[in-house]
Amino acid sequence: MLNYSVDAEGIATVEFDYPGKSQNILNAGSMGAYAEAMQKALADPAVKGIVLASAKKDFIAGGDLGEMAGCTDAAAFHASISNWHKLMRGIELGGKPVAAALNGTTLGGGMEVALSCHYRVAADNPKARFGFPEVTLGLLPGAGGTQRVPRLVGMQAAAPLLMEGKRIKVAEAQKIGLIHAVVKVGAERTAARQWVLEAIASGAKPLQPWDAKGFKIPGGGPATPGGMQMLMAANAMLREKTYDNYPAPKHILSCVYEGLSTNIDTGLAIEARYFTNLVMSPVSKNMIRSLFFGMQEANKLASRPAGVPPQKYTKVGMLGAGMMGAGIAMSTATAGIDIVLLDTTQEAADKGKAYAAKQWGKQVAKGRMTQEAADALLARIHPTADYADLKGCELVIEAVFEKREIKADVTKKAEAVIAAEAIFASNTSTLPITGLAEASARPANFIGLHFFSPAEKMPLVEIIVGKATSDATLARSMDYVRAIGKTPIVVNDSRGFYTSRVFGTYVSEGMALLEEGVPPALIDKAGLMAGMPVGPLALADEVSIELVHKIGQQTRADLGAAYVERAADRVAAKMVAELGRLGRKSGAGFYDYPADGPKRLWPGLAGHFPAVADVPSVEQIIERLILVQSVETARCLEEKVLRAPIDADVGAILGWGYPPFRGGPIGWLHTLGMPAAVATLDRLAERHGSRFAAPRILREMAAKEERFYPA
Repeated sequence: MLNYSVDAEGIATVEFDYPGKSQNILNAGSMGAYAEAMQKALADPAVKGIVLASAKKDFIAGGDLGEMAGCTDAAAFHASISNWHKLMRGIELGGKPVAAALNGTTLGGGMEVALSCHYRVAADNPKARFGFPEVTLGLLPGAGGTQRVPRLVGMQAAAPLLMEGKRIKVAEAQKIGLIHAVVKVGAERTAARQWVLEAIASGAKPLQPWDAKGFKIPGGGPATPGGMQMLMAANAMLREKTYDNYPAPKHILSCVYEGLSTNIDTGLAIEARYFTNLVMSPVSKNMIRSLFFGMQEANKLASRPAGVPPQKYTKVGMLGAGMMGAGIAMSTATAGIDIVLLDTTQEAADKGKAYAAKQWGKQVAKGRMTQEAADALLARIHPTADYADLKGCELVIEAVFEKREIKADVTKKAEAVIAAEAIFASNTSTLPITGLAEASARPANFIGLHFFSPAEKMPLVEIIVGKATSDATLARSMDYVRAIGKTPIVVNDSRGFYTSRVFGTYVSEGMALLEEGVPPALIDKAGLMAGMPVGPLALADEVSIELVHKIGQQTRADLGAAYVERAADRVAAKMVAELGRLGRKSGAGFYDYPADGPKRLWPGLAGHFPAVADVPSVEQIIERLILVQSVETARCLEEKVLRAPIDADVGAILGWGYPPFRGGPIGWLHTLGMPAAVATLDRLAERHGSRFAAPRILREMAAKEERFYPA
């Protein structure tokens, strides 16, 4: 794991080289090897100074998240991190100059290792990033980061690094003082060694700034006017954004406030306690499982059918140049793939390309893209009204109106032009793929690719496999999703698939609460407090109440006598058919959208949905809004719509903004435990109806005390 050598001038080189991995990581094994090597170098009188380096293309990627996620012994973990702090303090106070040669990306625990060195020199590597992403996974920089970073760069500059997980380039890292020097790529070891030699020659004992006499925190500590102002503002902003659902940023603020009010050693002891608390919390375990391991598996295409050669795309067709079609075209062009953007008229197709030009123009104006780069991307989008232009496309995606007749028509017209082996995909969000494939002459090559709006920004694509869809079509479709930089989940065909079906329950439950007489402001506030990005009524306005109404009508027509009417059907019908309030697109829904100010709840709601005297608590509303999603997700698993629990959780977080701290709809059931989850669902079903009834899969797991994921 480490290479150790000492040269003729007494400079020891400790080189990280984790076996069998492309990146160096910190875990029990590598940290133990590092401790042994550093203690050996510090104790050896022949060693005058030390250089840390990496044999990989980057320095250290961070800690071993699998090891942390599996940790269950708080006392043992606290002892381990406390010993790590002692080692790093021993390096700082050991009397020998230590320099870190950072050849590439240095994150998390790797950056903390570098911060315990007296000097840090980085290669001028444009791809390298520096920072502390721990907060994005429910953790904090627990190897001294909350104490060393603000002491080094000041609390103001440290805040976005620690509390937002911001990753910065080498120039900014040097500017704020995280790195001492930047040299050309390949010269970082030489520069680090030269500094060590000069430090040895000076005869002065190397010290970190915080160990030097008279040290003051840059910009002032917590007790200074500036420090107090910064901490108060940060605390208020944190509360407003997170509703205290995420303990990590709050713990980071506590570490900074408490730790910087005392000396470095006491500060590290404070940090160790908060870090241990987070590592043991269900929040970090949920976020690591879903946001790291789950997304990693999805992005690696772990479920891709074996034996199918990788598909390289050079030309893709897009039917429908509306906002969705234009967004998909942008994502495709950004991946270096030519795309034919087809609509009913040339004018409509040109309008789709103009949307892309406008979005990229904003990036140019902000300095995030050059005009030349934007022009090159636009050159890949070919607007047309002629189906003949689809010739040569390896894949064609339709995003036309949600009507079977229209979709059938464009399917036949496209298939008449494209090659026999080409794939045809539908971007429908609700219509079953197997039914749409009936219009295809090659149903084995027909699949669903459900994008989310705005398609150029949203990271998820839900791939829907119809009854006739071949494994080769699935595999090749997954290759396309990866090529355009999106994360895929694979589901089996059904009405609403997975995402639309479960997302709809959140909106529907909000409407049910409104019909019951719960004040609309309380409903939407509870949604935000639950961790959802938007309240259910505001979300209904965004997706269109009219769409909710039409989907309900179509489902009723398709299912006939088997259809069970919902409160959402009655509320949507009243809003659309009776009141003419269709949602944001019409300027009037549950909210009003005045031209001269922000949206506000429509006062007329109170007359049509009068408030009840016995209003449920915020906690009761949150319980319903969250568990209605979980129980429907469990049904999707039981019905084999979903292929794996982790697909459900990744899809929910990326697709409609399900709160990551809960781990996903299945992750939340896992957190509650099956017996508690089933008991709660039984109580809700008795009071609010069969939509909360626990499916058989949950009852069986509760009886066996099983969970969806390892405990």
